[in-house]
Amino acid sequence: METLIRRFEDLENINSIVLESEILFLTETLEMLRITEKISNDAFLDAGMIQGGLSIISNLLSQGLQPNDIKNQLSRLKDKAAALSETYPDLDRLVEEMR
Repeated sequence: METLIRRFEDLENINSIVLESEILFLTETLEMLRITEKISNDAFLDAGMIQGGLSIISNLLSQGLQPNDIKNQLSRLKDKAAALSETYPDLDRLVEEMR
């Protein structure tokens, strides 16, 4: 999850279309990882907070907020992704291997 969030650290390149693509990827990937039992239901549910956070940021951007205006939300999401990686150390690798 940290790798996914790092893609958006350059706020100049962030927009709702790119985010929607990542949200769809994350949704499908987490579901597949859960179905194949590569992640637990708890990991699946906890990872949903990243997915939800990205959706909020995407909605804010589509409503006209500028990328710099969402800097705080992105920072909090990055912190949550780091905490998630501590709890589920293999999650980031498993998600990225699905690309």
